Amino acid sequence: MSSAEPTEQTGPAVRGPGRSPRPAAPSVPPPVPGLAESVRRLADATTTSTALVADVLARIEATQPTLNAFRHLRTEAALAEAAEADRRLAAGERLPLLGVPVAVKDDTDVAGLPTHFGCDGALPPAASDSEAVRRLRAAGAVVVGKTNSCELGQWPFTEGPAFGATRNPWNTAHTPGGSSGGSAAAVAAGLVPAALGSDGAGSVRIPAAWTHLVGIKPQRGRISVHPHSDAFQGLTVNGPLARTVADAALLLDAVAGAHPEDFHRPPAVRAADAARRDPGRLRIALAWRPPLTLTGAVPDPEVRRAVTALAETLARLGHHVEEARPRYGLIGLAFVPRATVGIAEFAARHPEPALLDPRTRSALRNGTRLGGRAVRAARAREVRQHRRIGALFDASGFDVLLTPTTAAPPPRIGAFDRLSAWRTDLTMAAACPYAWPWNVLGWPGVNVPAGFTRSGLPVGAQLLGPSRSEERLIALAAQLEDDLRWYEHRPPA
Repeated sequence: MSSAEPTEQTGPAVRGPGRSPRPAAPSVPPPVPGLAESVRRLADATTTSTALVADVLARIEATQPTLNAFRHLRTEAALAEAAEADRRLAAGERLPLLGVPVAVKDDTDVAGLPTHFGCDGALPPAASDSEAVRRLRAAGAVVVGKTNSCELGQWPFTEGPAFGATRNPWNTAHTPGGSSGGSAAAVAAGLVPAALGSDGAGSVRIPAAWTHLVGIKPQRGRISVHPHSDAFQGLTVNGPLARTVADAALLLDAVAGAHPEDFHRPPAVRAADAARRDPGRLRIALAWRPPLTLTGAVPDPEVRRAVTALAETLARLGHHVEEARPRYGLIGLAFVPRATVGIAEFAARHPEPALLDPRTRSALRNGTRLGGRAVRAARAREVRQHRRIGALFDASGFDVLLTPTTAAPPPRIGAFDRLSAWRTDLTMAAACPYAWPWNVLGWPGVNVPAGFTRSGLPVGAQLLGPSRSEERLIALAAQLEDDLRWYEHRPPA
């Protein structure tokens, strides 16, 4: 393991091993305790923060050659913070996550570490924490490191020349998804109790689906993206990845809230309470047809089988499930300018543009052309899109929309290598046509595990709702989890 890009304050960066044609199977020990269980053990003094954090750091180091989930570790700083948490716990102090180790995605500023966001090159360390990390620290959490992301979060895979390939703990020949693939791999492998990701076109929900996790894309503004007041033209939000609904809800509560400069300020929710609440009997629309992507995307038969079984479980639990077709319209005409301009805005800040992937440089050129009037027009369509797609809930009376999270199981590592920008976009749209419309709308969604293909690869389903419906979606996800107990399934050792 290389120790490139060291930072004196926080310890060395973690660099991946790159690609190997036949990766070794990872050695996956029993997972660390979940978020809520860690809180309980610390409060009961049956463990210490120092022990939890040291265990997490050892697991990360041991699996880095095979999973390659992390870009940076905060070894010395995290252990010092754990020791301080132990002193506070011994003095009787209690906070929601005091002493609990967590990870954040490397698009998130952590003071003293560079925010590479999947890019190569020398970047200066962040001078201060992002608002989400500030809230994590205020809740008492110990941030152990930053997880890998593909370059500027563009793709549903987590690979790149800057760090190698992040691999899926269920099968290391396959991607964990992206762009929050490092966070997903770390949680699925039991390296950390939970992690923060971000979702601009499914980047929490897609890797959650492909690694058998709960992933919450909250309402726009629920978790601050500051220092970016409107990340990726309003498409991107931060969200939790965890092995259980309760853990994802606990992390959501810990980081939720606005920075004074944020544009979007939805009223507060109580996610952890919702995870303990009966959702009641709901009307659920099951939609197979994705928005128009010009790829002819249809769900893989094994994805369809798994999501059908999940729909049958919902019906058995007492919900009314009925097939329906949301009126997506030409929502892609609003998504493409916003996404491309968002990528261009981030790419333009890179100090060495020549180091960026050729596909990123293409997006930079296109995004520069689509700025101004085109992106303003795309954003102006959002109100009409709310009305048209929202009719599924308002006029048709459905409470929740159920769709596959992806049309395909997780691709193999390297499947997107050597593709042009256009071919990458088409291949990505065919595999992942379901998630991105909810980013245009700014509404919440939750990925829940839907099972496995016959070869053992995880797939997922989305529970989608109208504006500010996180509590209903979380309650429904928790009810499914109580019945299906998906957290009992673990990657192979």
